[in-house]
Amino acid sequence: MASIPKPAVSPSVDGLGGKILGWVDDRFPLSALYKEHLSEYYAPKNFNLWYYFGSLALLILVMQIVTGIFLTMNYKPDAKFAFASVEYIMRDVSWGWLIRYMHSTGASMFFLVVYLHMMRGLMYGSYRKPRELLWIFGCMIYLALMAEAFFGYLLPWGQMSYWGAQVIINLFGAIPFIGEDLAVWIRGDYNIGDATLNRFFAFHVIAIPMVLLGLVAAHLVALHEVGSNNPDGIEIKQNIDPVDGKPVDGIPFHPYYTVKDLVGLVVFLAVFTAIIFFAPEMGGYFLEGPNFVPADPLVTPAHIAPVWYFTPFYAMLRAVPSMFGSQFPGVAVMGGATLILFTLPWLDRGKVRSVRYRGPIYKGFLTAFIASFLVLGYLGVVPTTVWGQLPKNVPLLGGVDTATLVSRILTVVYFSFFILMPWYTKIDKEKPEPTRVTY
Repeated sequence: MASIPKPAVSPSVDGLGGKILGWVDDRFPLSALYKEHLSEYYAPKNFNLWYYFGSLALLILVMQIVTGIFLTMNYKPDAKFAFASVEYIMRDVSWGWLIRYMHSTGASMFFLVVYLHMMRGLMYGSYRKPRELLWIFGCMIYLALMAEAFFGYLLPWGQMSYWGAQVIINLFGAIPFIGEDLAVWIRGDYNIGDATLNRFFAFHVIAIPMVLLGLVAAHLVALHEVGSNNPDGIEIKQNIDPVDGKPVDGIPFHPYYTVKDLVGLVVFLAVFTAIIFFAPEMGGYFLEGPNFVPADPLVTPAHIAPVWYFTPFYAMLRAVPSMFGSQFPGVAVMGGATLILFTLPWLDRGKVRSVRYRGPIYKGFLTAFIASFLVLGYLGVVPTTVWGQLPKNVPLLGGVDTATLVSRILTVVYFSFFILMPWYTKIDKEKPEPTRVTY
């Protein structure tokens, strides 16, 4: 029997638009993609405010790429002209100041949104089976975002950009055996200079954004394959309507959640615009004062610190004492603080996903983890000298400054959340999960 040909146009679409859509569908699955990922992709009914940040992260990614393209039209990746080209963008290019502030503010807002997005994953167990690969893709996006921010930080060629890059590259030099060669390879020279600036520019503008886009695409594909998690941490696919075969506790992503995300977008843009027009430097946290001074290899700033989104890890680095004159132990702790996130799906032994039904032990560890990360972020910004020295005659204190001692304690708290997780999630007293989503 001859097969019945598929109609080129959906019965609900008529006229010229329907013919064009039919022509496209015969050559590219546009309607199928729309149905699969929007109109017929069923998401849980009980999404809350924590579920805004994924779409906001995608919005900021697009905004960073677009503003970055406009910035490269007038930026010169040359050690002699880089700082002057940034000043030219700010002062002489039409709306250049706005584009530059959108890009610099967007970088900080990107990390803020990503941190909140990851926080939601920790609260509701979004890393648990079957979403392990989804979590791993997310962690890879986070690492790529850190690399993108690091390479872009040098480009303004200001004092803090130059010396911040100097410090971070020297950390790679602390790696045994390959450190010195690795540092030279990253710099492209024996000192930070024109070769370094060109290399960082290429990574920031081309290489890392391509990796980011690929990882984001993989993250979205994995999400739509296993389905979205929800605040109750239960699978809506386990409760299917026998009539239409759709999840009873699910609704189509479009139009319900596209409209919801538009509300979040409006609120975000209002805050984002207020920052750009009234506080683009955010008191030195988004744009540091020394970065408005041209880079000078002969003058070291009084206090060198990374941008706020790196400071928790910088505080861990400063907290770990050097061994045999090497900073490698601190570098290893700082790297381990990010890489340990990848192990989370296999550390959690709890029977429930959501913090709503977790026991008091998990809630306590999660609260301590969040507090340690926030306080470490603050300690990484301030100079340790302002806290004063502790007495040397107390062996446990060792004469270190207060900030270093607090950083050491909080670093232990940070790692304890992960290392002790197989134990405390197994013995915790949990509440029973509901069979249906709650509101």
